[in-house]
Amino acid sequence: MGQMQDKEVNAMKCVFCGGNAVKSMATFTYDEDEKHLIIEHVPAEVCTRCGEKMYSPEVTDELLRFAGNEFKPARKIEVPVYDFAANQ
Repeated sequence: MGQMQDKEVNAMKCVFCGGNAVKSMATFTYDEDEKHLIIEHVPAEVCTRCGEKMYSPEVTDELLRFAGNEFKPARKIEVPVYDFAANQ
């Protein structure tokens, strides 16, 4: 097989749309109740068709550590919150 065919055979497929996923750095967001996290520069496989992000088991374990507050934030930001229903 040629190099291009080898890459296609080894390419990860998106579990949602079946598109090809490529290695990239992503931003992971987490929202639960009143807890909101943004984790930047996360290694991921990102679908070129729909943009879905997929993480290895090792990266997922590290993300859980962030959710458990095991790390100090790199920075904090202020984010405006809007109420869609209140403006209808």
